[in-house]
Amino acid sequence: MQLDLLSIAAHPDDTELTCGGTIIRMVQAGYKVGLLDLTAGESGTRGSASLRARESSRASRVMGIVYRENLGLPDAALEHTQEYKLKIAARIRALRPRTVILPYWEGRHPDHYTAGQIGYEACFLAGLARVPLAGKPFRPYKIIYASMYMPSLRPTFVVDVTRQFEKKLKAVLCYSSQFSPQKDIQNLFPSRADLRERVSSLARHFGLMIGVRYGEPFVTREVAAVDDVVTMPVRSI
Repeated sequence: MQLDLLSIAAHPDDTELTCGGTIIRMVQAGYKVGLLDLTAGESGTRGSASLRARESSRASRVMGIVYRENLGLPDAALEHTQEYKLKIAARIRALRPRTVILPYWEGRHPDHYTAGQIGYEACFLAGLARVPLAGKPFRPYKIIYASMYMPSLRPTFVVDVTRQFEKKLKAVLCYSSQFSPQKDIQNLFPSRADLRERVSSLARHFGLMIGVRYGEPFVTREVAAVDDVVTMPVRSI
């Protein structure tokens, strides 16, 4: 399989929350889109590995992606090991995505930022001919970082997901194990009733940056190239 776009994330539901609208938009544009979850979320406070696997299957059907795999690395224990990097690199060689989405390289959860760091290094290793991996060397053309949960960070660009927002929310709601009861007000586990407000407020924040209702932010390490400065979107004044 050759994918146009592959999102690599630490846990089931990470992609849906951080860039699910973009995933859906690219599916609707006709691209082959896949997800690679590094862990099953088995160490999380809520749910179980088997339950979260069923939830991710439902969310995948909602988004319309053509491929999803869980690499089975240990939850809450992602580390900078050559073994983990090579496992990710092997999937990159097999799937050959043109663009890869990674988690932003800083954050609260160690698994999140570690996934971004080892994901980048795996993309590099996948292109080395003498690395002990099956398949032909391959390196993604573009790597972008989902930065939804870094609201103080200025994004490189924002994707308009206004038309995809309701479907994104439907995909997120597939993970019912991660919601709190209505009476439980723990900050990390919003209730189902509160989830829409929490997800929409962040998407609204980034949407306002580009003059749309809902947006999802991304960061790149490299400078973007623009071919046509006459037709660039988003008004300056």
